[in-house]
Amino acid sequence: MANADRILTTHIGSLPRPAAVVDLLRRRDRDEAIDPAQFEREISVAVSDVVARQVAVGIDVVNDGEMSKASYATYIQQRLTGFGEVDRSQWLAERNPDREEFPEYYARSAVADGPASRRQLACVGAIAPRDTQGLKDDLVRLRKAVDQSKAHAAFMTAASPGVVARFHPNVFYPNSADYRAAVGKAMQAEYEAIVAAGFVLQVDCPDLASGRSSVFAHLSDAEFVRECDVSIEILNEALRNVPGDRVRLHLCWGNYEGPHIHDIALATILPAVLRSKAKTISFEGANPRHAHEWEVWKTVKLADDIKLMPGVLDTTTNFVEHPELVAQRLALYANIVGKDRVIAAVDCGFQTFAGQSRVDTKIVYKKLEAMVEGARIASRKL
Repeated sequence: MANADRILTTHIGSLPRPAAVVDLLRRRDRDEAIDPAQFEREISVAVSDVVARQVAVGIDVVNDGEMSKASYATYIQQRLTGFGEVDRSQWLAERNPDREEFPEYYARSAVADGPASRRQLACVGAIAPRDTQGLKDDLVRLRKAVDQSKAHAAFMTAASPGVVARFHPNVFYPNSADYRAAVGKAMQAEYEAIVAAGFVLQVDCPDLASGRSSVFAHLSDAEFVRECDVSIEILNEALRNVPGDRVRLHLCWGNYEGPHIHDIALATILPAVLRSKAKTISFEGANPRHAHEWEVWKTVKLADDIKLMPGVLDTTTNFVEHPELVAQRLALYANIVGKDRVIAAVDCGFQTFAGQSRVDTKIVYKKLEAMVEGARIASRKL
């Protein structure tokens, strides 16, 4: 994935799924009978189409759009043991300072978004690998689509131990660290298989930022950073057989429109993040609450092999960013680390949970076109 001459482009993972795919994923989450042949047919066509569309737009490092996954974090319910229904009274109540301060806004937002599409399960037993066929199928589909479309390179997303724990409350392990460690051990084979198949591994770690204002809202910043250190240590252990230059780590403060005034600062969590084995760091750079934090990168000493993958498109609005704005955003980072160490990306996924999209499908690809053009402009000017 050398990019000495120009700034490469990619995105974060989820792209709009066809209605037929969304229906199948929701039915699977409800444990309804699904025709395996129909599932394979619909997902395979969707992956082929979404990869071809990315290549047509000009995206360099493509993926499968997470077509087979109901979400980037909950897909593991089909792949690991230990998850099940639990009386909601056993769940620890999550605090969200933004929701507490702006209850009227969040009440309106919930109505507009509709019911949550994700299946909410808890950790009720020992975590261990259960089914590897889903991953094998994903790898085969993506390889076929990449070869057909002649994509420059490809990545595949995988849930981090921390984000699995973020979306699946623990009612089994004695503490959160033991729970995350069990998930890390169970996910190790998936991480290794993705890289062995020739793809870049993107480990999704939004818990390192968004977790501060959700499951860890009761902690101080210092206590939260210690939890981040634990998650990074567990993740690094799970990645011990994976080359760091084949891994990119994605963090975010929650892929939703909202005030975000209680988000933890990038500077506070960055020391923990940079202890990760991943050599590429993906982060939100278009989110209006965090766009100013490009300056933070001027204050840290980065190893020469670290690449930055800033978000230059917002994934929660239907504004199509102007290519010149994209180029300006990229220049901020390139002027710090050099254009050969910058990859243009977006803030987060465009359909984090299957069927729930704030951005119209056609507009998603117009935004990606703007990013590609912006990267070309920046590459010429820098």
